[in-house]
Amino acid sequence: MGPEQLVLTGQAGDLAADRWSAAEERGVVLLLHGGGQTRHSWHRSGARFAASGWTTIAIDARGHGDSAWAPDGDYSMDALVGDLAAVVDGFDVAPVLVGASMGGITSLLAVGESAVEAGALVLVDVAPQVEAAGVQRILDFMASAPDGFASLEEVADAIASYNPHRPRPSNLDGLRKNVRQWDDGRWHWHWDPAFLGVRDEPSRATRRDRLRAAAAQVAVPTMLVRGTQSDVVSAEGADELQRLIPHAVVREAKAGHMVAGDDNDVFAQQVLEFLES
Repeated sequence: MGPEQLVLTGQAGDLAADRWSAAEERGVVLLLHGGGQTRHSWHRSGARFAASGWTTIAIDARGHGDSAWAPDGDYSMDALVGDLAAVVDGFDVAPVLVGASMGGITSLLAVGESAVEAGALVLVDVAPQVEAAGVQRILDFMASAPDGFASLEEVADAIASYNPHRPRPSNLDGLRKNVRQWDDGRWHWHWDPAFLGVRDEPSRATRRDRLRAAAAQVAVPTMLVRGTQSDVVSAEGADELQRLIPHAVVREAKAGHMVAGDDNDVFAQQVLEFLES
């Protein structure tokens, strides 16, 4: 069975979500995607976690997927942390936060700065120290088609160019979750274009210092899953995270930055083993 669709409330408006309910709930897992992704990037993970007893909720971040766009164009880290805090405030239990890239940064700040009470923290290919070239490649990809695409074939070509190690999809219907067809007849990415012009964006050094300070305050069980083929989190970045959070567990998957999409079986198994421990 597919997930139940929910509407949660963030600080800027409604947040679309999917929930996979466990028959005998052992806890709640909250999945937060990366920039430019949607909750659908977790669809296989959500079903797997629920089958193992963890009710799982995947959320579209503000300005992404089916969630509301921020009326003031605010997509800062503080805004994303505020949305997460508003969502978790409505839970009866402290959830396990599983965040990829942007979602991981949001989760790390929320936990380390005591904005959210979490049962555990899983960071998916994200750490305070990230590689500038890898981050820039993501931003370049997101900004590469400001006028949209003429067809889903063009969308598939763009994704294949960014992720050459992943098979090009043969069924293009699945791409409709990643793009929207505007009145101009062209296909555009599902996120608010204002997302790429984040307001009051701090310098990279200032942002890293804030993340390091937050990491040093994390006391909950923590795991980092790093893609060995990632150009965003290096082995040195993973080592620094473990120095900042001495109790953190570091695992690796033969994957790029999109770990859950590249090798979901290994990713999901690593997370479940962590939850068991």
